[in-house]
Amino acid sequence: MKSSINTSMGGFEWAMLLILSVLWGGSFFFIGVAVADLPPLTIVTLRVGLAAIALWGIALFMGLRPPKSKAVWTAFLGMGLLNNVIPFVLIVWGQTHIASGLASILNATTPLFTVVVAGMLLPDERATPLKFAGVAVGFIGVVVMIGLPAIGKGDNTLAQVAIIAAALSYAFAGVYGRRFKAMAINPIVTAAGQVTASALVMAPIALTIDGPLDITAPGMGTWAAIVGLAILSTAVAYVLYFKILESAGATNLLLVTLLIPVSAILLGSLFLDESLEAVHYIGMVLIALGLSAIDGRVWKR
Repeated sequence: MKSSINTSMGGFEWAMLLILSVLWGGSFFFIGVAVADLPPLTIVTLRVGLAAIALWGIALFMGLRPPKSKAVWTAFLGMGLLNNVIPFVLIVWGQTHIASGLASILNATTPLFTVVVAGMLLPDERATPLKFAGVAVGFIGVVVMIGLPAIGKGDNTLAQVAIIAAALSYAFAGVYGRRFKAMAINPIVTAAGQVTASALVMAPIALTIDGPLDITAPGMGTWAAIVGLAILSTAVAYVLYFKILESAGATNLLLVTLLIPVSAILLGSLFLDESLEAVHYIGMVLIALGLSAIDGRVWKR
């Protein structure tokens, strides 16, 4: 039976993946700036709300209209929960306790989870022994990076676990999102639909827990970070996300999280005065080795 996706990405898919890694790497920098002035749930709500406005503006300009099907909007809600609400809240909360560079490296466990989840649920993305070996090496990298002595250090450990839980949610989202290709929905509409559903879920939660937003309290730098987070790291990024998912599948798409730490670390070190310990780099090398096995092409050669 012929696969419905390209198991090996071409130049165009790799180019989109590189751009997506920069956009998502920038999200850790933007969050690192915004958490100084705004509570986590408010940041997430602003992120998906502004992204929804931008995406629907683009969609309407292109002559695209919101779908009317209840089944489609139910799918948008499921995607929004798995791909936005759950991971965004966990990541933003986690970054109130750990540096953006470390958060991005922990987020790089996403493809490790995706291999397992996609292998179990998608017939055209079955896991191979090489991929399972990659998962094992990658998880060793995570253990090395966090370190056994970190257990029991309170919020710092919980924050790291939160980022890993977000990575698991992203893995399920990548698998869940494959259904939109069968629905023949434009990637821009899919991106707009999922962030709209996310905004509808997040707004009452943020209002109840964080309270009303005082728009005069954050400085211009914080607002610039929120706009960058919403427009670049969410609206534009998710159009690319669904384009890659449609053509290359969940496992290939979520290899992007291997590339994210590079841009996140550079931005964090340049603008947030953050630094990583040697053990974090060792862990990242092991994760890279695991992901190269998941991709498989280098090892086959």
